[in-house]
This record gives sequence, structure tokens and C-alpha cells, in this order.
Amino acid sequence: MKDHNQSPLLTALSADAPVDGAFVRVGDASMSLGELRAAAAAVADRIAGADRVAVNATASLETIVAVVGCLTAGVTAVPVPPDSGPAERRHVLTDSGVRLWLGDAPEDVGLLVVPIDVSARSATSYPEPDAESAALIVYTSGTTGAPKGVVLSRAAIAACLDALSEMWAWTAEDTLVHGLPLFHVHGLVLGVLGALRVGSPLRHTVRPKPAAYAEARGSLYFGVPTVWSRVCAEPSAARALGSARLLVSGSAPLPLPVFEKLSGLTGAAPIERYGMSETLITLSTRYDGERRPGWVGSPLSTVQTRLRDDRGAPVPHDGESLGQLQVTGPTLFDGYLGLPAKTAESFTEDGWFRTGDIAVVDAGGFHRIVGRESVDLIKSGGYRIGAGEVEQALLAHPGVREAAVVGVPDDDLGQRIVAYVVGDVGDGAAVSDFVAGTLSVHKRPREVRVLEALPRNAMGKVQKNLL
Repeated sequence: MKDHNQSPLLTALSADAPVDGAFVRVGDASMSLGELRAAAAAVADRIAGADRVAVNATASLETIVAVVGCLTAGVTAVPVPPDSGPAERRHVLTDSGVRLWLGDAPEDVGLLVVPIDVSARSATSYPEPDAESAALIVYTSGTTGAPKGVVLSRAAIAACLDALSEMWAWTAEDTLVHGLPLFHVHGLVLGVLGALRVGSPLRHTVRPKPAAYAEARGSLYFGVPTVWSRVCAEPSAARALGSARLLVSGSAPLPLPVFEKLSGLTGAAPIERYGMSETLITLSTRYDGERRPGWVGSPLSTVQTRLRDDRGAPVPHDGESLGQLQVTGPTLFDGYLGLPAKTAESFTEDGWFRTGDIAVVDAGGFHRIVGRESVDLIKSGGYRIGAGEVEQALLAHPGVREAAVVGVPDDDLGQRIVAYVVGDVGDGAAVSDFVAGTLSVHKRPREVRVLEALPRNAMGKVQKNLL
């Protein structure tokens, strides 16, 4: 395994790496490694000396060139979602303190705008920046308040990618395919920087459409559950992925019916993994290990995890007991930008990061994420109930296509379980009885509400705060 603090972050762009042939393709546009290195150097020439800059993070070669240009110059990149509204954009730009904007800019951006010309070339050679310096500031979704800037070092990114390459046997012989947004960890860190560290050619489909995934003929695919659900809805596209080595799902729990259907159509079970902007990827099933639906595997080689109860006491690894998931290791973020108090309260006294997620761990170290402690741990009638377990039970109902479970205040129970479902379910009481026939009776929804669609963010996560 590479030394995270010594080797270049983007190993594939190092001076002695092969530079010919189309390495990165976004839609119909492509670049060789040599072209990418020279185009990134041209960006670096224009921004060298800046502290941090905003990047208009569209699904494009321009975004990749801009981010790589920042990393080349040792300038921190702040990816901005291209669909962000004026208020969100203003918060990110003000909070991050950027003075430059890379790429096309909306009219309300009052910064110096530096256009990205992917045909520009420079032969300038830049030294490798300090491994502990900030590579990216990625903003959280802001579901529990204003979005926070997550500061990610070059060393943390390298440690994550190196451990993942071992977990997935990810090598330069792979061709990576995905169509994920380039302003989140999944699409940008794993999906772009991962390819450039491992040396595996990247095919970005602009949008994660089933036909585009099928046509790309890759060996390694990244997707969120919504992507895999849509792939399964087009069986011919799913079968075309049968030649792939690994299909990886993340950013949200993969429903059991999608896991099973994808396994049946492609001939192989998908890999599931877990992470956060603050921790990068911490858990995954292995390429050569068990792939258990609903479970996200074991810690990466450089990561440690533990479960704690409300009093901070250890929770048994029995596959059933719920606990607060805490992690430690070199993949952790450096802190929330400008929020030292918030950063401090996110860590325990002995330095473990509080993920805010509830999990169970079995005796073999396999993890299952139940959900967010703030919205997915439901305390009803004296019982602690994980919303994720109830959601999986709902998704086994033949009429339910999507499901989200929340706890709402109840004078008698403390909280009562309310299920929001998408599908043709008819009588809500029958759906509740269906869950009671699968799980303990106290875990059944007290109400079932049918929606046309669940509110989701760009990565496919259900926005339960809107429910």
C-alpha cells in the first residue's frame, strides 16, 4: 500500500505515468492523462497562490480539469452544486471565503470568474503539496441547519482511496463507470480522484441512465440505490452489466428487493459500503467476501469502529443491539470550517468521531446501519426501533416501491411509527399487519401514508426532515 504522506495524491498524473490514450471520458468528450495533466497545469498557472477557490461542479470535463488544477497548485477546491439556489450558493461562497470562481458562473456570483478552457495546455511543473493540506471543502446537505464546510486533507483522501483499492481489488486494469454528481464525496472523491490515484480509466455518463451504464462496458460501476433501482427496471441494461467485476452501491441504504433483483439480473451481488463527508468511506463489503443484503461490511484496514449506548457504554456485537456508531482513523476530516465548537462536540473525549448514525454489529464485525440517530432511532412504548429495519420490511410488500419511516410525537407512546410509502398498497392497515407478520408487533407502523414520490436529494437520500 502507498505511503499516504509521501506519494503524489493523483498517482496516475505523476511525471513517470503513461499519458497516452483516452483516460477520462465525460459524455462524448475525452482526454488522455497527458492532456489532463497539461490542462490542469494551465488552470494551476492562473490560480497559484490562492487559498481556496469555488468550482462550478457540473458533470463535465471542465469540472475535472478545474479540481485537478486546484490539487496541482495546492489550492483548496470548494465544489458548488450547479443546481444550488441563490441563498445556498451565497452561504457557501461567504462561509468558505473564496475569492475566485472556476467555470461558468451564475449572474449572482460576485467573484472574479476564471473560465475553464479544456484545450489550454501548460508545461509548468508543480511540487507535490503538503499531504496534510486541505484538498477539498465539501459542504453538507444542511438538513439540520446551514450547510457546514467539511475540510478534507490530501492525506485523508489518499488513505481512504488506498484502503478501498485493497478492499475492492481496484487496479489500473479496471475501467470505472458512473454518472454521479461531482460535488459530493461519492462522485468526486471516489469517482474521479479514485480513478486518478488508482490509474483506472474513467467513463462518466453525465447522467446515471441505465442505457448509458450498459453501453459503457466497464468493470467497476458506482451508483446510488435510485440508480440501481432504475437499472433493474430495464432488464436488458442490467444484464449488460453482468460482465462487470463489481457493482458498488452507496450514499443511502440499498433496498432488499433491489439487491435481490440486481443480483439475479447481473449474476453477482452488489458491493455495499458506508461513509460520510466527514469520514470518507469507513465500511465496505470485500470483493472476495460475503455480500449480505442490508449490511455494509467491515471497517477498512485503516479504520476502527465502535458502538456506544446513550451513557457511553459499549454495546454488544450481537447483530441486534442498537448503538451509536463512532469511528477513528486517518480518513477523518480536519473539522468544520470556521466552527471549532461544532467540530469539538462531534468528537468524544478520547478522539472518536460521533457519526450520528445508529448501527448494529455482529460477532464477525459485519455492520448494518439502522439510520440517523436524530430521525431514524424511534423510541416507542419503551422500545428502541430502527427505522431502517421497518423500511426493509415494508419494501418486501409486493405493492410497495419506496418507503420511509419516521417517528412522530405521541402522548401515549412517546413516538409512534409513521410510514410513507410509494406504490399501490390499498389498505394501510393491511400494510401495517404485513410488517407485524415480519417483525415484532411493536415495530409495525401506526399510520401508513401514500405519496407519489419520496423527497430525495441529489444523492438519492430521502429528506426525512421534509416528511
